[in-house]
Amino acid sequence: MAIVKSKLLKKIYSNYPNFYKKDLEKFLNIILEEVKSSLKKGERVELRGFGTWSTHIQKARVSRNPKTGEKVNTPEKKTIHFKMGKDLFERINNESK
Repeated sequence: MAIVKSKLLKKIYSNYPNFYKKDLEKFLNIILEEVKSSLKKGERVELRGFGTWSTHIQKARVSRNPKTGEKVNTPEKKTIHFKMGKDLFERINNESK
């Protein structure tokens, strides 16, 4: 089951009820916008214990439409790469046992 932003805000609010919901939402939005803007600039984002996000450039290439077999030019584009941190890796793997 995926966690959506509204459920994340409810979880944060239940852990910190002394903060206003609107303030927590602003705080979360600021964090997400900073991550987005840094990735757009090509910078690496690291949250210690959680993971790192970085952008990779996928080169332009000639690909093929699988339905028709027609060749299609695919332009160069940026993709986001996520690498989980050591703490997150250990927590995920130890809980599953």
